[in-house]
Amino acid sequence: MNRRDALIRVIDLLHAEIAALKSNDMNALERATAHKLSVIEELRQLGDGPATPELRGLVEEADRLNDTCRIYVNLMAANVRRRLQLLSGQPGNAYGRGGAAYA
Repeated sequence: MNRRDALIRVIDLLHAEIAALKSNDMNALERATAHKLSVIEELRQLGDGPATPELRGLVEEADRLNDTCRIYVNLMAANVRRRLQLLSGQPGNAYGRGGAAYA
């Protein structure tokens, strides 16, 4: 596998992660993440070298998709925090770590 093919595979797997996050399919998320990490390791083993504009574009796309995954995970964590606060009777801000909203 060359760097271009590996980056395309990482992008495909990031799309799979996003789909799994959207559908709450944790098994699919685990599979996609494990495969993504495996391909990233292959990329690392391929080493660095001159990056063509196409490779830079693929890296930028992968970075954007990784940020999208991060946003989904952060939103899910905030929703869980809010639900836990409601269940425990605590008032609070789902987005703040301390649970108290400041004006």
